[in-house]
Amino acid sequence: MTLDAEVAALLEALNSGFPKVEEMTGARARAAIRARLRPPAAPVPVGRWEDRLIPGPDGAIRIRIYRPAAASDTPLPIVVFAHGGGFVFCDLDTHDDLCRRMTNGVGAVVISVDYRLAPEHPWPAAVTDVYAATAWAAVHATEVGGDATRVAVAGDSAGGNLAAVATTLARDRSGPNVCAQLLLYPVIAADFETESYRTFETGFYNTRAAMCWYWDQYLPDLANRAHPTASPLRAELAGLPPAVVVTATYDPLASESTAYVNALRAAGISVVHRTYAAVHGFMSMSALTVAAAAQEQAWADLGELLQP
Repeated sequence: MTLDAEVAALLEALNSGFPKVEEMTGARARAAIRARLRPPAAPVPVGRWEDRLIPGPDGAIRIRIYRPAAASDTPLPIVVFAHGGGFVFCDLDTHDDLCRRMTNGVGAVVISVDYRLAPEHPWPAAVTDVYAATAWAAVHATEVGGDATRVAVAGDSAGGNLAAVATTLARDRSGPNVCAQLLLYPVIAADFETESYRTFETGFYNTRAAMCWYWDQYLPDLANRAHPTASPLRAELAGLPPAVVVTATYDPLASESTAYVNALRAAGISVVHRTYAAVHGFMSMSALTVAAAAQEQAWADLGELLQP
């Protein structure tokens, strides 16, 4: 599958413009990524949005709640979203555009979670926060205009890991009821010797060196990286809700994401798997034709799972 032409035209700029995080501290990397943020002059219109603090097991968690532009008098499905950023950086603002497009495209209340970041807050702090926010969303569904019987969990990259793990925790802890999961090029296992890691080690935006560094910040104890709340590929998968998984062909994470799709299917879970000739993180590059198409398809696929 040939790399999408628009992505290929941007590749040199993407490679040269992204900081070498593996040479930085977590705080420096966070500051560098934040400095690159260029919010759109005119954000995608939504019905309304608000920032709130909700209680978490280890302190307050900041969330951002979006409602779609299309008005509705009936309770909407809820999507709890965990942003990517290698477990180290990004926040509610970096993924604001994606969440705005998601709330409108799915026709759902989207709750974006500002979970605690590594290395200051290593595993399992982020997982704890995302799970707590998911539980809060189910309990407070009516308050936010949502339907507690139609709660999904979603995330991109590292957030895809957190979404997958939160889904297994919801099953294991007898709630809340999660009816679907949307995983966008998720981090699934700390295995840097897969075929895609070898093939796309460098030169395709996301790199093997960066991914090794992310894991070192998030979970420096190598023995614990096999824990199912760190590497969901190691989890028992039976009884999980249906999934939509999006992968990028030119991504070091492609092999582990595909392995997770296969493992879910082997466990009897229904999975829609979409793959695109793009690089890691492409769905946040909304100006790209391939990103717009992938977003539209992902929102439709998730919306299908969230039908009453």
